[in-house]
Amino acid sequence: MSQESRPSQPPKENVLVNLVCNVFLPGLLLDKLSKASMLGPVWGLVVALSIPLGYGIWDFARRRVWNVFSILGLVSVAMTGVLGLLKTDPFWFAVKEAAIPSLLAIAIPVSLRTRQPLIRTLLFNEQILDTALIDRSLDERKTHPEFERLMVSSSWILAASFLGSAVLNFVLARWMLTAAPGTDEFNKQLGRMNWLSWPVIFVPSMGVMVYALLRLVKGLERITGLKGEHLFANKPKAGNGG
Repeated sequence: MSQESRPSQPPKENVLVNLVCNVFLPGLLLDKLSKASMLGPVWGLVVALSIPLGYGIWDFARRRVWNVFSILGLVSVAMTGVLGLLKTDPFWFAVKEAAIPSLLAIAIPVSLRTRQPLIRTLLFNEQILDTALIDRSLDERKTHPEFERLMVSSSWILAASFLGSAVLNFVLARWMLTAAPGTDEFNKQLGRMNWLSWPVIFVPSMGVMVYALLRLVKGLERITGLKGEHLFANKPKAGNGG
């Protein structure tokens, strides 16, 4: 009953389509279309980057979910295009790659002083956890101070994750991008860097985020008295077993 009274959830993002549009296709197109016999370095870059940019806009139009990652992802793609078209020194591509995770690493703990901490957007939200039930349990047990401390420590774990990601992004970009911008070879290196960022950066960062979520859930079990499966938004319906 309570499930029916909840507002309908936006459709979930297809992870495979996300990977194809943001990792596989841009890398492939940068490699193939940047040749002089195809579109050349400039138009090869424009077409390759239009895929993740177009996907981000289409995904928002379909799901109406606009979060920090969506915005920063589109900003990152747009900045790559601008730097590429201006034929900027590769060093600034490395700075750009490190800037966004660094910004998040700073913003997460700073946001704890605001009315909407980023930890609530990233982990403690209605899509992942049953926040209404958790809030009621915190009220009943009067454990809000413990909850706030848990949110602070979880925020610092996420901030450390993004800081590590910033360092890895910078090192990877400096290692991979050695050719002159505006050339076929540079676009190929950009495409290879895009592919390598998945196993080298994204997977470890997601591992830390999963650890932060599991630690948050463990702490919530302790201070709310609820079992783990009851804390999640998409928990099994009660009474199915008769």
